[in-house]
Amino acid sequence: MDFDHITRPLTNDEAKAEAERIIANAYRTETPVVRHIPTSFRDDTPLPAYGDTPPVHQDDKRIVPAWAAGIAVVSIGVGAGVTGIGCGAWLVLQGLASITLYGVLMVTLPFAGLAMVATAIGGAISRARSAVSKTVYEGPVVQNTQINNTSNQRGMFSRTRNDVR
Repeated sequence: MDFDHITRPLTNDEAKAEAERIIANAYRTETPVVRHIPTSFRDDTPLPAYGDTPPVHQDDKRIVPAWAAGIAVVSIGVGAGVTGIGCGAWLVLQGLASITLYGVLMVTLPFAGLAMVATAIGGAISRARSAVSKTVYEGPVVQNTQINNTSNQRGMFSRTRNDVR
């Protein structure tokens, strides 16, 4: 290889020739001022229907661990379930928002009638079971009252116990 131009300085004639070459390349009309560099390439050649190379086995190189994929699937399932519960709650609340007083009365009317019948039956059974007694107690009445008072005072705590019999 020729490394002379690196180690020794150019002579005046060589420097003048190199400067003219650089200027001529810079102002050449066939090259554009801004060089456009392609950033992508599209191959428009038609693909063959079949080839002579067999398919190559590609190893399974997962980036996400299995436990993380499992957690992602579970979180998607939980999110879908919560969305279903939210939609159900929305439907129930929409129905409750459109309730009128007459609608509430019509819905509760059978329950009120059933409660009235149950109360009437309970009252009838209660009166039928109650016995009529006319017991009269005659004789002397004696009342014995005995009071035992025990007090213990020791130091800071005291205790008083009263037994009434």
